[in-house]
Amino acid sequence: MALREAQLDRLRDGVFDVLVVGGGINGAVAAASLAGRGASVALVERGDFGHFTSQESSNLVWGGFKYLENYELPLVFNLCRSRNRLMKAYPDNIREIGFLAALDETSPYSPKFAALGALGYWIIGMFGTKPPKLLSKDKVRREEPVIDTTSVRGGMQYQDAYLIDNDARFVFSFVRSAIENGATAANYVELVSAERHDGRWTARLRDNDTGEEFTTTARAIVNAAGPFVDDLNSGFDLHTTHRIVYSKGIHLVVPRLTTHTHERVLAFFDDTQRLFYVIPMGKCSVIGTTDTRTDEPFTEVDDDDRAFLLDQINARLALPQPLTTADVIAERSGVRPLVVTRDSGDQTDVDWTSLSRKHEIETDHDRGVVTIFGGKLTDCLNVGEEVAEEIEALGLPLEKDLRNWYGEPSKTTRDEFFRQARLMKLDSMRSKPDTEPLSIRLWRRYGRRAFSMLEAIREDPRMAEDIMGAADYLRVELHLAASTEMVTRLEDFMRRRSKIEQVVPDEQIRSSPGLRDAAEILFGDDAERRLTEYFGEGYSGNGQSGKGQLGDDAVSPSTTTG
Repeated sequence: MALREAQLDRLRDGVFDVLVVGGGINGAVAAASLAGRGASVALVERGDFGHFTSQESSNLVWGGFKYLENYELPLVFNLCRSRNRLMKAYPDNIREIGFLAALDETSPYSPKFAALGALGYWIIGMFGTKPPKLLSKDKVRREEPVIDTTSVRGGMQYQDAYLIDNDARFVFSFVRSAIENGATAANYVELVSAERHDGRWTARLRDNDTGEEFTTTARAIVNAAGPFVDDLNSGFDLHTTHRIVYSKGIHLVVPRLTTHTHERVLAFFDDTQRLFYVIPMGKCSVIGTTDTRTDEPFTEVDDDDRAFLLDQINARLALPQPLTTADVIAERSGVRPLVVTRDSGDQTDVDWTSLSRKHEIETDHDRGVVTIFGGKLTDCLNVGEEVAEEIEALGLPLEKDLRNWYGEPSKTTRDEFFRQARLMKLDSMRSKPDTEPLSIRLWRRYGRRAFSMLEAIREDPRMAEDIMGAADYLRVELHLAASTEMVTRLEDFMRRRSKIEQVVPDEQIRSSPGLRDAAEILFGDDAERRLTEYFGEGYSGNGQSGKGQLGDDAVSPSTTTG
């Protein structure tokens, strides 16, 4: 936690150009973009980075094929353009993937019409992926035998992209970028109040981990509070043209459903004629998402949600046994903050699924506040650039955008890492079956920081040992997370810096002998408190209360569980 303490020291009585409030994808890219252009930036998040909406996505980077249903062509074009940029900037983290859509008798579109739409989507996307293809019923069966083709008329496959690791880790990569460009960022720091005097904001902040309060000042504030932007603006006595409404979406994580050796997303129309997906996540599958109107940003998966998704997928797959709630390893539930205008009423007479997923950015020049409404992972680079434009419009000069605030290191740097890894025979240091080579995994997760891991392993080969069994994390990774990733609570690591919590059943996590070692590396003398905080007072503290190592059936064959 040394990094977080250093960041807190800089926040106390700090003087900044911009204070970014909210550490989801919008706040992270805003901070990275501004810091990359020379602004002095402070980023605060009252929970962990990416802990709310940004950790509940489908882990997809896509142009929004389904938005063509509502003829949102400009939105689809912009999302496709952003998807293409992200794929180019993050070649090791964002991978192109096929979406196989099986269309049955109840689907709203015929296979030929859907394939025609996919062709248009490919063209709108500026040919940034492989072209789509029309599939016969027999071809659908051969491509993915798990699909029940009894009533299937045919299908088509189009291409988009997905995050190989998890969404919240992708968010944290922008936080790291901001810090590396000179920004100050801290999680578990809440904005208590803010007052504006003589062209500057004085913000009272609270460290939610210790209760300490302190102040910092900034010329401008970026409101990146996601579902809570309206509440924050109310506290500033700020009136905006736009506001947020909420759509609840849930996912269920189950053991891997697809049988094909290639990574592929399955797409179906549910009984309400809305698209839902089966998305690969290592040796698991993620089923979702739903789209339900809600009036509150805090949501959870309820019995009706589970029953609906399980019924939909059981009706469309030829499984040996129908899925039940006992098969659910983890659940994801979050809200989409959808943008509407304040004069649009309560939207009760509007088709909820037709509301646009685009973002809006509003600036109050008198108060010096930039508000980001809506947004998506796919559109994050556009958000970062637009926020920088608004900050410049407030009179804060920025340097030229060299686009050094996003993307993976250069090919030359990548080649040097793999050269060194090859010379030290990194990939032969373990014989674990069905896992990707260590060199690929470490480079993708850590980029330039992976060089220090090679050095640590050279000095002590034990650093290349798995510490958490099938969760697929090395001892050296835990040490790096402890020093560079601001892991403040155990959930930060288990749910967001990794996705162990999403692919390994709770009882296997609880009983893992390696869990205590991991906690001690991450928290030192504070390990016991953090373990009890994570599991509750019932935690035995001996790491031996269940069935042994973190579940072997959760290990990823071609990607990673974390």
